[in-house]
Amino acid sequence: MKKIYDVIIVGAGPSGIGVASILKQMNASCLILEKEEIGASFLCWPEEMRFITPSFPAQGFGQTDLNAVVPKTSPAYTLDMEHPTGEAYAKYLNVVAEHFAIPIKKGVQVKGINKKGSVFSLDTSEGLYQSRYVVWAGGQYQYPNLTPFPGADFAIHNSLVSSWQELDGDEFIVIGGYESGMDAAYQLGKLGKKVTVIAKTNTWELDNSDPSIALSVYTYHRVRHLFDSDLLNVVGNTAVTKIEENASGYDVYTNDGEVYFTSERPILATGFKGSTTLIENLITRGKHDEVLVNEEDESVATPGLFLAGPELRHDSHVFCYIYKFRQRYAVIAETIGRHLNLDLSILEMYKQENFYLDDLSMCGEMCQC
Repeated sequence: MKKIYDVIIVGAGPSGIGVASILKQMNASCLILEKEEIGASFLCWPEEMRFITPSFPAQGFGQTDLNAVVPKTSPAYTLDMEHPTGEAYAKYLNVVAEHFAIPIKKGVQVKGINKKGSVFSLDTSEGLYQSRYVVWAGGQYQYPNLTPFPGADFAIHNSLVSSWQELDGDEFIVIGGYESGMDAAYQLGKLGKKVTVIAKTNTWELDNSDPSIALSVYTYHRVRHLFDSDLLNVVGNTAVTKIEENASGYDVYTNDGEVYFTSERPILATGFKGSTTLIENLITRGKHDEVLVNEEDESVATPGLFLAGPELRHDSHVFCYIYKFRQRYAVIAETIGRHLNLDLSILEMYKQENFYLDDLSMCGEMCQC
């Protein structure tokens, strides 16, 4: 008879590893299914890309490393880096997985999930897996938005660039002005290349402390000197409507009637679609296309299915950074643990280390005094 796990977690990124580490300490029968490698989305980062949130081993002062996924660990200490590379951070996740002896099956692609009665059946490239609960931690950053407008296939998405040094040419157009777009502008500008950034939102001007809304201090600090040079031209409050190829390059059309020419392939920094598109049969979406969940991050459409990671939304609260969504791991684990009558004592450490946010009213903006 096929084994029925207590919990199957889909994805071995920070959320998958983070939730699994708690469940393992609670003695749950759990398994991670990962289609590639641990931290696969980080391994796809351009060589020059770094975390915008700094890592710092400050536990002695009662503070936790912003990029840690479990208490009393620090990527800064493990990796000897303040702003880790993607490859380095994947190593940190491997260390955590090994420490907690988390069972992970790599190279397993989840094709679909169905629920009959109280049991989930996961159809995968390696056959059928079953569990009582599923935590969807498939992530977002392995699913680039490649079709935001007609002609986008003439461009290259920033997540598909292995190194900015490999791009030939002296002038580029970057479409998108959030972190990825401005990081691309910085990296290309550092190489002496001219860049035009076309962005729907002037993220570099917004007066907001939340890096989910405005440009982070780390990125703005790196790129600000380019604003006063001839290497960077920013076109704000403007949407690209299409790209057309011509004999000498590409024409980029915008909603204000302007056309920008580039001889090199435009660079898309248009974000990501998210992995929950693979389980549309089990979820319901809100007016902003977010997955609707209850206060325990459980799908309102399918009891027993939980969402962890950067796609998580609660009303206006955006949990797209590790230091945000890691605070919900213990909420999920506690909910599942109560249903399974598991030992919940480990959760006290998570609460003491500020890894446990169960009151969503505390998600307000930071003071900007």
